[in-house]
Amino acid sequence: MFVISIRRRVPVILILLFWLISPGFVHARDLHVDPANGDDAHDGISQPVKTFNRVLRLAEAGDTIHLLPIVYHDWFGIFDKSGEPGKPIVIDGHGATLDGCDRLDPTGWHEVSPGLFRHDDLCPLTDAIIARWFFLWDGEMNRMHRCSKGPSEPLKAPNDLAPGEWTFVKDESREARPGYIHGSFYIRLPKGQSLDDADIHIPYRVAGVLIHGDSRHWIVKNITSIHPYNDGFNLSDCRDIEFENIRAIDCGDDGISAHGNCQYRVKGLTSIGNATGICDTGSSRTRYENVYIRDCEGFDLFFLNNGRYSLKNAVVLSSAAKSLYLQGDENPISPCDCSLENVLFRRVKGLNEVRVSPNCRLTAKRCTFLNLDLQATGGDVDLEECYLGGWVDDETPRAMRVHLWPDATWRGQRNVYVFESLRLGQETFTAETFERFRERTDSDFESRWMSVEPAALEESGIGADMTSLKSLMEANVVP
Repeated sequence: MFVISIRRRVPVILILLFWLISPGFVHARDLHVDPANGDDAHDGISQPVKTFNRVLRLAEAGDTIHLLPIVYHDWFGIFDKSGEPGKPIVIDGHGATLDGCDRLDPTGWHEVSPGLFRHDDLCPLTDAIIARWFFLWDGEMNRMHRCSKGPSEPLKAPNDLAPGEWTFVKDESREARPGYIHGSFYIRLPKGQSLDDADIHIPYRVAGVLIHGDSRHWIVKNITSIHPYNDGFNLSDCRDIEFENIRAIDCGDDGISAHGNCQYRVKGLTSIGNATGICDTGSSRTRYENVYIRDCEGFDLFFLNNGRYSLKNAVVLSSAAKSLYLQGDENPISPCDCSLENVLFRRVKGLNEVRVSPNCRLTAKRCTFLNLDLQATGGDVDLEECYLGGWVDDETPRAMRVHLWPDATWRGQRNVYVFESLRLGQETFTAETFERFRERTDSDFESRWMSVEPAALEESGIGADMTSLKSLMEANVVP
């Protein structure tokens, strides 16, 4: 038996006590949320709490909030709360889904004519909410062909609704608090169906995860956000935020969006069926890696103002009204700066373009742009080892059109182009006059204008590395 005398043990005990009570010592805790078996009177440690709101109040620097791999009808609203450098607060979803919708409650709905129902006070509303609104009907988003950042049809008159449709009528006569509106929702059910039988869900929640204000040092991982009326993940002015393995599905607006002066990193994002795949604004600094985007409505990628945004190792299957759009400020402190590396950007529905506006900079390295045109109305475009072209099918090339306005700057290195047309200002170039384009731009001396499939160039280091992107595509294959 090994024995230490009392005299020799006292200094050791004092050192341990000092370490435990010192300000820098944080004992990381595991907090748990269980909506079925939890209780907000619990501490979240020995027994789980019930709601996200309660667990956020309990969480301190270094703690980890654990969710169950189930569907939660709840959302994280994080306002002016932080971890500490090296001691972030972690939210680990373990595969949890945060659903923004609840099933329609017939209470408050009135049948105004056979099959036509009205609700006058469904929830607090703004014009922006109505622009993003949908009902989840038989498991499908029903936007009524409306999108906050894309083409939107006018709302119908209530009597013009067909079964399975909805509308909203604003009531200007009712006084609302500043910024809010009043009005009535109308839904029409199929003949003979009751509200109790209808499979309709309502998007009551603004986001799956919202982080605003002076909030720093957070890690959010292994979470899916579905069906909020706004964004899957919405951030404003927060710093040192990390996301890992997150998914945003069928959101009323953006899959993820930065506002103000955000700084965050995302490693592993799936964004499907949203109004916009990613929309970042302000002077934010955002970095995305391992990204998969498809089935968007308004924009696939939309970057604005004077922030710096990067996307690395990504697959974008573009079908939105606008594919990739950079929009700078009129008199910016710095340009809207977007860098892409190893990105497959493929247009899968109709014709569209990459648009670079004045006071913007697009830098792309080892990217493949298929079935997309490119237009720069100003700004800088810098492409290196990229493929720009396309194929309608295995045998039919779909050449792309590039139009560079006089104020745009173009730099190209070791690219391969399958062009239908190439314009710089009012001058049009062909394969035979491509040398003249090189002289005008002082670039592209090692680039080639040729008709070739992108797969034939992969080993040469031109275009996206499809081997490295294969796992992203396989993980998101539709059954």
